[in-house]
Amino acid sequence: MLRKGIGIGTITGLLLGAILWIAEIITGINVYTLLLNVDFIPIIGRINWPVWIEWIFHLLVSWVLGIIYTLWIAFRTDRGTNIRWSIGLSLSMFAALSYFPLTDWAIKETPPLDDVTAITIWFSAHFIYGIALVKLEEHWNK
Repeated sequence: MLRKGIGIGTITGLLLGAILWIAEIITGINVYTLLLNVDFIPIIGRINWPVWIEWIFHLLVSWVLGIIYTLWIAFRTDRGTNIRWSIGLSLSMFAALSYFPLTDWAIKETPPLDDVTAITIWFSAHFIYGIALVKLEEHWNK
């Protein structure tokens, strides 16, 4: 279960990062910057981390979500399609809600709290993350 969750979390985390990176390049809105930002976290936020370490921080969160998802599915008596989608999309939307505290707490420049375009990009990317979570878990079981 742990290996499966980390594997799924790695792929979905890379996908989310790639989507937000491309979106930031195209729009100039700092959604990728927001994804990798840790400047508000005590102690580690004071360090100017290389981007690959910021990616590790991001992947840690995705690994946790991947593990939670796979364990949640594994211990459900009803493992049907509806429950998979409900859990996967709920976890991804929970993660998407991080936009508001991450934006509020950020020290470096991130999108404003009320930037509708940034919010749409952020939530859409996390929705795709949720879809990928479900589909990868289904594929893993084949």
